[in-house]
Amino acid sequence: MTQIIVNADDFGLTAGVNLAIAELHAAGVVTSASLMAHATATDGAIEIARATPSLGVGCHVVLVDGEPVLSAERDIPHLAGPLDGRFWSSMPGFLHWVYGFGSEGCYRIVAIREREIEAETSAQIALLQNRGLHLTHIDTHKHTHMFPAVLRPVLRAAKAAGIRVVRNPFEPGWSLRATPHVPLLRRLEVNLLRLLHRKFMQIVADEGFSTTDGAIGVLATGALDANTLASLLRNLPPGTWELITHPGYNDAELARTHTRLLASRETEREALMTLRQLTNVELTSFACLEESQGQ
Repeated sequence: MTQIIVNADDFGLTAGVNLAIAELHAAGVVTSASLMAHATATDGAIEIARATPSLGVGCHVVLVDGEPVLSAERDIPHLAGPLDGRFWSSMPGFLHWVYGFGSEGCYRIVAIREREIEAETSAQIALLQNRGLHLTHIDTHKHTHMFPAVLRPVLRAAKAAGIRVVRNPFEPGWSLRATPHVPLLRRLEVNLLRLLHRKFMQIVADEGFSTTDGAIGVLATGALDANTLASLLRNLPPGTWELITHPGYNDAELARTHTRLLASRETEREALMTLRQLTNVELTSFACLEESQGQ
């Protein structure tokens, strides 16, 4: 059997992103969405999710390039800057904080990092659950949980909140080969990060979480058009896969977020409509993995 979870990331980023996700779900295409707990249009996304129980919703944990739920000055002064109250703006800066060592001593500083990541993850999950949402899974903005030092505290927070399904953010080789027209540097970056896959799966299993066989569309982020999507689907083997997407409307509100995914969001939205023609795969959501956890 071949199953695809069509998941839309950045739910709550803007009203235009929310609208695109709602429209694609109504069209029978998007089956799942990952909701940001503290973004411009989070309230609107929560309203849509509560009114649309057929849409699976997970927590899209933001630890970089965004604003925390907790107080930066009081609760997470190392994870977020106490001066501007925001997370690290770039992945290199965040990873330097995660893996760099300072004068405080390696054991103490590692404990601080993990404690702050776990606390902020717990706060983001709690915000959504306290608004009446049943969360089917956990994932992270920019896939920061692919790194073991981030994955462990994120899973601890998720487990404490009753969530036992996590995104597998690693793209298999067959999917990378089926993704055309991607810059070489981006392709090398995604291939290099796959070295973390084995450790990721080991930690996920040790913590008792379920996940998919892999993610597709990661390499194509920002370049997922109808032709690339068709290429991925032609090569799809049996298993349960997550198609990671970023649909939306390219409007003034989206431009103010300074995301690199502007025009590409509309291209993805249009490409995803072609999924209505699928006959050889079953569209599902993370709820299928959640149900298997309870058996």
